Amino acid sequence: MSDPTPTPQPRNPLHGMTLEKILTELVAEYGWQGLSERIALRCFSQEPSINSSLKVLRKTPWAREKVEGLYLFMLRERRRG
Repeated sequence: MSDPTPTPQPRNPLHGMTLEKILTELVAEYGWQGLSERIALRCFSQEPSINSSLKVLRKTPWAREKVEGLYLFMLRERRRG
């Protein structure tokens, strides 16, 4: 049997992050308007909410990848600033 303890990933900024936390940080940084400008999803532009967006992102792998990519970009920009 394998050890159920997850392997530490100190160099992976997404490790241990929930999709909800990622989305919450992106909304705090860019706002819903800014998110919809960067990623074309109706859940960001029409009556946006964390819960409705999470439902879409969990069912849409390409959208989740874009959100994770934007989060990584945001982290890089913060480090530069």
